[in-house]
This record gives sequence, structure tokens and C-alpha cells, in this order.
Amino acid sequence: MHTTHRFTPLALAALVYIGSTATVHAQATSGEHADVQALMAQLESLKANYAQEVRRLRELDMQVQAMQARLSGKASVATAGPPAPPTLPDQPPVSAGGGEGYASSAAEAQQAKQAARRSVDDVKQQQAALFSRRFTVENSITYARYDRKQLTLNGFLALDAIFLGNIGIENVESDSITYNLAARWGISPTLTVNMDVPWIARKTVYQKGGAGGSAAAIAEEETTGNGIGDVSLGANYKVFGERGWRPETVLTAGVTAPTGRAPYGVDWTVLERDDDDYIRFAVPKDQPTGNGVWQANIGLSIVKTADPAILFANAGYIHSFEQSFDDIDGNPDTVNPGNVKLGGSYYFGAGVAFAFNERTSLSISFSDKLSARASTRYSNGQWMKVIGSDANAATFNLGVTYALNQKTTLVSLLGIGLTPDAPDFSLAFKVPYML
Repeated sequence: MHTTHRFTPLALAALVYIGSTATVHAQATSGEHADVQALMAQLESLKANYAQEVRRLRELDMQVQAMQARLSGKASVATAGPPAPPTLPDQPPVSAGGGEGYASSAAEAQQAKQAARRSVDDVKQQQAALFSRRFTVENSITYARYDRKQLTLNGFLALDAIFLGNIGIENVESDSITYNLAARWGISPTLTVNMDVPWIARKTVYQKGGAGGSAAAIAEEETTGNGIGDVSLGANYKVFGERGWRPETVLTAGVTAPTGRAPYGVDWTVLERDDDDYIRFAVPKDQPTGNGVWQANIGLSIVKTADPAILFANAGYIHSFEQSFDDIDGNPDTVNPGNVKLGGSYYFGAGVAFAFNERTSLSISFSDKLSARASTRYSNGQWMKVIGSDANAATFNLGVTYALNQKTTLVSLLGIGLTPDAPDFSLAFKVPYML
């Protein structure tokens, strides 16, 4: 049975009103949702731009502070960094630390400045002194090689061309290892004191040709010696700090005590005598570990930073005091007491270091030490110059410093002898540790 529905005009109007209201509400809801999405996208874009600008400001601030620290050559007072960005809803605090390498606080900015000038400080520590470090302990070990040959002619020339007599070829090979324990105290921003205690192990091989009157015969003997060396105590005073064109200037002074085994009055081993009891070949039983005399030194060091290079130079004088010994005679069969006065020594050097980054630097330098002749005097005798005791020891040096961490640095140094009086080469490793 078919049912027919009839609607009155009032009902039809109500239905039309309800339908139009629903359509308008749906359209309004869709439009608001699109507006919200657009606002959120704009907000996220502003957040990203703001964080990027803050990181950029901090990066520029750190770079400016690092450059100022290198130009001034000294530690600067930590300054407050740019204000931290406010935390926005649903946004973690902007942190530039971590993997992106930016500072998120003034403390991290200060650490970045210290790291940026670390290589400069390590170079200064090796060339003069670093007054900003309160206490530093340095362990170092040095190996040196010395090889010398000397031709000795005992006889005369016949007809100005033919040599009649004995020919002796002497060869001296020496290897030494020195362990040095150093402590450096920063008493004030302009004064530091330091103490060095070396321990030396030395092996020397003596070879002499022409043994027994035959040029083909060679005699050889090896001697060793080890023990504490000469202990030194010194001080560094900063006369001028680095400012503008003026370099940092440091005055150094020190004294060395004869705590090592002296090279005078040692026991000898006689290896060869002539028929008339003349000693032809004798060597010391034990190798010395010190000079045997008190010494005082005074010098001047300068350091100038010119980013990324660091220029340095030094010069000074070492004075040796007169010392008396129970035996100063080189003859193993006799004992003659007397006095020894080593000649004064002048030293100077200059070089340049390049700071590759906040941890690594490379240094190239030249150093030279000129020593005057020594003098000896037997008891109630006159002073006599020791022929051949003067020396000119010039060395070319290559060094690399690398900061292992905030407190420890590894320093390697290769020295190449340029003159016969200098070691053939030396290799040193130092590890300063800042407490």
C-alpha cells in the first residue's frame, strides 16, 4: 500500500533552513582548518629562522673573541654571550653545542675561546713561559746521538811527502737518554718559577786504530754511566705583555747545581801501553752525568703572535764558576789537584710556529751555543787554556705540539746538528700536564 507524505509550507521552510545552516557550518570549519595549518607552517618557519639567526650570532661572537684572544696573546675575561632564546611552546631549547659545534651558553663560549688559543699557549709554554697556568708538571725524554772521528799522526814527514810513523784513527760514538722531570709554578700573572731534575743514561764506544803500532789493528772499549744530572732552578718575569706591535718580553734567570757526576777525578781503564810504559789508549770507567761546576744564566725571550704564525726568539749568557777538584790530570797514573774554570757560553735562537688549529702547531727554529775555552790550574800553578775546549754547537729544530685534552699536551722535537760540536741528531718527547 503506497503512502503519500504531505509537507506544509512551514515544514518545507524549516527543512531548507536546516540544510543551508549545515552547509555554511561545513564551509566555515574547512576554512578555519586551512587557516590554522597556514599559521602553524608560518610559526615553524619563524622558529627555524630564529634559531638559525641565534646560532649564527653565537658563532660570530665566538670567532671575534677567538681572534681578539690571539691578537692580544693573553687570556681575556669571559663576557656574557648573546641572550638565550625564549622557549616557545612545543619547542625544545635551542642548543648549539653537540654536533653542530656552536655554544649554547657563555661558559661554552669561553671554552671555545680557550680551545682556539690553546696551540698558541702551548708554543709559549715551550719557548718562554705561560703565566696563566698555575702549576704544570712536565715529563720529557730525550735521545741524542754523537759520533766523531779524529785522525792522529805520530811521526814525521820525510822529503815533505812520505809519512814515517804510526797512524791512529780514533772514533767516539756516544748515545745518551735523558729523562727530565720539570715543575713550573705560576706565582703571579708576571712571575713563574721552575725546577728541572734530569736523570741521564749514557753509553760511549771508543775505537782506536793503529793499536800496537800497526795501522791495521783496532782497539775498542765501551763504557757506560747513569745517574742524576745537574739540577737547575729558574724564574721567568714578564717585562712586557703583547700589545699592538710590541711582543711579549720575558726575562729569564736561573742557577744550575753540580749534582751530577763530574768528569774530573774519574777512574781510568788502561788498554794499551808502550814498552816505555807510555799510555797509548785509556778510557774512563764511568761516564759523567754533569759538568761538575756551578752555573748561572740570564736571558731574554720574546714571542709575537701574527695569526696564524707565532714568532719567537731568545738570547742569553751562561757563566760557570771556578771549582776545585782532587784530581784534574788526564793521566791515569798521576793525581794532581787543582781548579777548573769553564768558559762562558752565549746562546741565541729564533724561529716561527704555525697554529694549524686549536690543537696542533708546527715550529721551525735555529739555535746556537758558543762556548769559550776552559782553563785549568794545578795547585800553586798558573792558569792554562785547554786547547780544543771551545765549541760552536748549532742546531736546526723541527717541533710539533698536539693538545691531547684540556690539561695535557704532547710535544715532539727533532734536532739536527749543523756543526761538529753539536749532536748528530736528537729526538725529544715532552708531556706537560696542567694541574
